[in-house]
Amino acid sequence: MVTLHLNLFIYPGGHHEAAWRHPDSAPERVLDISYYQELAKKAEAATFDAVFFADGPALADNIRYASRFRLEPFTWMAALAAVTEKIGFIGTASTTYSEPYNLARLFASLDHLSKGRAGWNIVTTGAPNAAQNFGLAEHPVHAERYARAEEFVEVVTKLWDSWEDEAFVADAESGLFADTDRIHPIDHKGPLFDVAGPLNTARSPQGRPVYVQAGSSEDGRSFAARWAEAIFTAHQTLESAQAFYADVKSRAARLGRDPGQVKILPGISPFIGSTTREAQDKHDELNGLTQPAYSLDVLHRLTGADLSSYDLDGPFPRELVDESGERGVSSRSRLVLDIVDREKPTIRQLMHRLAGARGHRVVTGTPEYVADQIQAWYESGAADGFNVMPPWLSGGFDEFVEHVVPILRKRGLFREEYTGSTLREHLGLDRPVSQYSPAHPDRQALTKETA
Repeated sequence: MVTLHLNLFIYPGGHHEAAWRHPDSAPERVLDISYYQELAKKAEAATFDAVFFADGPALADNIRYASRFRLEPFTWMAALAAVTEKIGFIGTASTTYSEPYNLARLFASLDHLSKGRAGWNIVTTGAPNAAQNFGLAEHPVHAERYARAEEFVEVVTKLWDSWEDEAFVADAESGLFADTDRIHPIDHKGPLFDVAGPLNTARSPQGRPVYVQAGSSEDGRSFAARWAEAIFTAHQTLESAQAFYADVKSRAARLGRDPGQVKILPGISPFIGSTTREAQDKHDELNGLTQPAYSLDVLHRLTGADLSSYDLDGPFPRELVDESGERGVSSRSRLVLDIVDREKPTIRQLMHRLAGARGHRVVTGTPEYVADQIQAWYESGAADGFNVMPPWLSGGFDEFVEHVVPILRKRGLFREEYTGSTLREHLGLDRPVSQYSPAHPDRQALTKETA
């Protein structure tokens, strides 16, 4: 059965920048693993596909005003896997500031320990201040980061495939523990990496953890078309989401991939009320708790415009934005400028617009209205599902589960119970065959050619 896909995207206190100040928030628990375990159990009870946790290898800017530090994701995901049975876990790890062998081991171990519930959110890292944490004088430019990512994922994929499924035998009677004829060195020698392999861990339950990607730039789309099995993306309009959906799926098809094996999952941050007015009041309440200094800093990082001396209730000075360089290829910066060009907001209106979910779509209304929006995007070729981004936690998520999920189920859009046990099964993704196995299509084709 084809079903809508839903992930819970956890930010420590919620996705609104003032979430930690919400009366029902618990900022003192952001370093308490039981807090996240409770959220994971709620998401599993609601039959969500996965819990997603963002990460970055540098302290977020302006920690003075917002809850923007995180636990290390592998430790975090292992702790959540220990108290759940079905729900998947998608963690962020950087190709710019990691090494392929170590990362392959970490995710393979997590996939084993969770019995096949791991996913890798592949990022190239956009934070320039990360470079100095790794002994680099400068942060690599956008194109260099994606070139490294391409080879990085190629190496990791070879390492995850280096054990065929049948290599781990553990036959006490014969005395054969592992079939070494089915364990392969990868002998990768490329422009950036020289890795012998094989991995020192048997092939994981999913064959490979699910590949997830979040970039929407030209480089990001090309990368996603080749590698991604799920894509996190941000769109403000149905038309933009439809265009992205069609573009990435067609790129994947041109590379010989099945577009149905690429799931597009935009972010949605819902404010829910029994009436539209009640929902809007909840939104306004959080916007009223924002710190202008933080919001202006966000705008400065996204647009390059220093607005500290401007009237917040005046128009956004579009002429200050320089779209050359890194900012010109940033999908998130482009999204913000599209809002400015389309809606002509004041600075304060733009600050509040981004405060909810950093450019992801904020939907404010009744449970029926939120469900209508999800259904419309799902049925019109704009999304295969959504990353649910609660404005505050845990109340914002509780409201979605209690009021919106039942409507989606009643409409036949979302599952009543899990039908599989791995993240790949939840997402309707095939289990890949090792590229070193005789059963791999490329190997079979080579055999026919040389016969």
